[in-house]
Formats: sequence, structure tokens, C-alpha cells
Amino acid sequence: MTVQDTGFNLELSRRKLLVAAGIAGAAVAAAPLIGTGVAQTPPSSRRSPDPAAVPPVAGLHLQFGADASSEMVVSWHTLQSVRNARVALGRLNGELERVVQAKEISYTDAKSGQVVYAYHAKIDQLQADSAYLYAASHDGAEPEFGTFRTSPRGRAQFTFTSFGDQGTPTLGKKYLPPEGVTIPNPPFVNDNLGSPAAGDTTLGVERLQPLFHLFNGDLCYANLADDRVRTWWDFWDNNSRSARKRPWMPSAGNHENELGNGPIGYQAYQTYFSVPEAPGQTDVTRGLWYAFTAGSVRVLSIANDDVAYQDGGNSYVRGYSFGAQKAWLEKELSAARGNPDVDWIVVCMHQVAISGSAKNGCRCSTSSASTSWCVDTNTTTSAHTRSAARKRTPP
Repeated sequence: MTVQDTGFNLELSRRKLLVAAGIAGAAVAAAPLIGTGVAQTPPSSRRSPDPAAVPPVAGLHLQFGADASSEMVVSWHTLQSVRNARVALGRLNGELERVVQAKEISYTDAKSGQVVYAYHAKIDQLQADSAYLYAASHDGAEPEFGTFRTSPRGRAQFTFTSFGDQGTPTLGKKYLPPEGVTIPNPPFVNDNLGSPAAGDTTLGVERLQPLFHLFNGDLCYANLADDRVRTWWDFWDNNSRSARKRPWMPSAGNHENELGNGPIGYQAYQTYFSVPEAPGQTDVTRGLWYAFTAGSVRVLSIANDDVAYQDGGNSYVRGYSFGAQKAWLEKELSAARGNPDVDWIVVCMHQVAISGSAKNGCRCSTSSASTSWCVDTNTTTSAHTRSAARKRTPP
């Protein structure tokens, strides 16, 4: 949001919010600008450690809770554990409403041994169709700011966007020519199927400024990269400029399957994102399917590798939920169809339900599971197959 969008000077509002939240260092910097008189010294428990030894707030992004009109999650990550991770929440005028502590979770990347820590601050009791300003911080780090709007409640107009298979625009790997070929200065290339277009898609979302974005899997292809953690970092560096202002709600694709990162490979994905809980999940399947309601739209996000025959990840995981995801989905579809407050059912997934591609199509199960995953909905968003299709007219 900008000054023109909101009618507020957001720079001034940010400073007011930090002062009200008592975040270390903010009072001294903000007092001359907001006319509060004498700057107050932060409590000694909030004094910052050496900033050179403290990681910054990285990859700031949002996710809706189950009720998009009243619940939001603010998330970020670091490469070392931090203290007092929290979010100061206020209005666009800088008026502080509350400070919410963030919960720490972590995973160890099996390829590099690097531990990644993620922080998720779950905020509830928000007002519907309302704009908020927030600051994410932890002790010793400069706060990072964002704004968001909750969804309307009931039937109302809003916009959402959707795509998948983004990758990253980063050139992080030196090209290795074929054996016997010599290149004087080998160029740097992308090692995870990315391209400069990965940056353009983020700008495309921001041009439309939707309420939220549905991300249809194969987020950054980290499972193909030499450095998986760096690839996730590149992904968030590219997308945080949008995802800190509107939720990017994901579905897991086959390239989120990273060998050694948990029993079925999705631990990195499950650490970076905090999505609504769903019945039938275990510690292994946490966050791989979920639902939320925005206005009169019920959105269901599913993970099709559970029924896909294609071995497209680092390991073959078909059937990993042992039917739990199918049972949840069928119950959700039935409830949504019978709910008079739901006008639209949208399913977000990675592998397409039907495809004519011989190389990278759906290859989904022919059981009732795959059938129920693509019928009785108003809209299905997907990705995965990147083959153009055309109709052939018989002679």
C-alpha cells in the first residue's frame, strides 16, 4: 500500500507503531518526527544484542487462517535461532492494537546440514474487510514492515490471482560445459529451472493487487538445486515484496519433495508455511492439505502427489496419506456444496486432473480420489504440465 492508496503517511505510521510497541531503538528515532516530546528509553530487557551477530528478518510473508476475514499469520525465517520474535499489529494510522509473539519451528536440510528457523505469529480476532499495518521483529534486528487487508465476510467482490511453477530469477551456478568443450569465461546459470520471468510474475501480481494469491505448487524447485536453502532464500527475496502485503496461499508440488527433509520430503515447505490445520493430518502430513473461507468462496488446497503415479520429486511418495486426504476432501466438498453461505468452491492443486501431455501430464490415479479432486467445484487452479495443447481437425 502507498500513501495514495491509504490516505496515510505510512512512514510516519511505522514509526508511531514502533514507539507504541516499545521496540528497541524505535523511540529515539521516532520521537522528533511524531511530536511525542521526550523519547522514552526501552526497557533493559529489550536492549539489542550486537546487530552484527543477529540475523535479519528475512522472507516476510503472510498466510490466511481458516477464516480469512479474521485470521492472519505473519511469517519469516533465519539461519539461527533468535529471541523474542514478535509482530506489532496496528492500523494504517500507526495506532498499536497489540503485540503477538511468534512460534519458532525448524528443520535441518539433509543435503547441506544447515538448520533453518521459521517464525509464525498467528493473529486472530481481526475485523473483516479491514486494513492493517504490522512490524515483524526479533531482538537485535531491524523490524520489517508490511500491510494487509482481511477478506470481507459473506457475499462480496474481490480478486485473487493464481499461478504455479515459478522458480527463481537467480543465476547462482557457474555453467559447466560438456566434456571436451572449453569456454573462456563460463556464464552463471540458474540451477533450479528458473528464469528472469520468475521476477516478472511477482510484479504481475502486484499490478493487480489481489486480496490473495493461490500458488499452485512447484514453488522454487529447490529439490533440483545444488544449494536448496539458498534457493528458498532466493524465492522469498523475490516474492516477499508481494507476499508481505497479501497472503500467498500454497499447494505442495512434486518439486517441494526434497530427499531427506522429513519422511516424505516436504519438511522445508512445512516449515516456511503455516496454513490452517486440517483433520486427519499427522506430523508427517501437516499442512499438505487445508481450507479457508474468503467472503462466500471456499478454497481447498490439496497435494496431488498423494495420488499421482508420476515420480516427479526426489522420492516416490504416492499414497503417503493412506486415504486421509481423500476422506478430508470428500467431506469438505460435501459440506461446501451444502452450505448456503458458499457461492464458489475453488480447488488449488499442482498436478492437473486431466492432461493430453505425454511427457509431463497428470498421471494421476484413476480411482475415485482423482475424480473427486476435479469435479463438483466452480474453479480448479493447477500447474505442472507446461506443454501447449492444440486441437487437431480430422481430414
